[in-house]
Amino acid sequence: MAQARLARREHITGWAFIAPALILLGLFMIYPIVWSLWMSFQVGKGMNLSFGGFANIVRLTKDPVFLRALGNTFTFFIFQVPIMIVLALLFAVALNDATLKFRGFFRTAIFLPCATSLIAYSTVFKSMFAIDGVVNQTLMALHIIGGPISWLGDPFWAKVLIIMAITWRWTGYNMIFYLAALQNIDRSIYEAARIDGVPAWARFWYITIPMLKPVILFTTVISTIGTLQLFDEVANLTAGTGGPSDSTLTLSLYIYNLTFKFMPSFGYSATVSWVIVVLVGILSFLQFLVARDRKPS
Repeated sequence: MAQARLARREHITGWAFIAPALILLGLFMIYPIVWSLWMSFQVGKGMNLSFGGFANIVRLTKDPVFLRALGNTFTFFIFQVPIMIVLALLFAVALNDATLKFRGFFRTAIFLPCATSLIAYSTVFKSMFAIDGVVNQTLMALHIIGGPISWLGDPFWAKVLIIMAITWRWTGYNMIFYLAALQNIDRSIYEAARIDGVPAWARFWYITIPMLKPVILFTTVISTIGTLQLFDEVANLTAGTGGPSDSTLTLSLYIYNLTFKFMPSFGYSATVSWVIVVLVGILSFLQFLVARDRKPS
């Protein structure tokens, strides 16, 4: 009887300790998620909302701005994530070489952009890629281009600039994960492969990549989530317009515009936000599916 009473008391005490955290999680995370899902079925402007069923979902299919934002977001995802992951992996492998001098300096230099102020580096990027900026002047001096490129005035080059900005900022962040994983791989594996005459590219492809598979999956998933939620770079480099002509408008920036810039449409903006949730879920599932270990038949 005494043991049962003691076990019950410990059970209650345990729940008492975690109750504040559970309450805060429920209040600031679970409740907003559930409320945003309910709001996605509301129609109207401002606070004059009423239940509209699937009207917002139907509106999505007929909204050219949403479709453009969706296409832009997928463009950034398709091009930027693979480029960033490959660069981060190559940098990590190169900087993991024990014979490389100034490794600490190079690691810090590549990682530093993700710790840099967003406003500061956006201002520098806009200055560098201006019509009379240092990038155009350098390219013309090298006779690579005949005239200045309107980086933020041309739809194609504006997308290229956004991709370069994201890659510059987040490549070092992913590189740190790969460096940590590489340092946990037993060097005797590489030594044995080297003694057996396995070339460097084969060691990278058949040893490094398979052993980094869980980390590659992790960085790919978090990069996918970050790119689908892309807001900061576009908002700062294009002054919140997503221009030119909505060519860099993303889903997150469109949600912001629907909520704070245009006449508030909270129900529709909640619907667009759930599109991001669904896309993240589908793409993450596909990535886990592709990366799973297949049993030999």
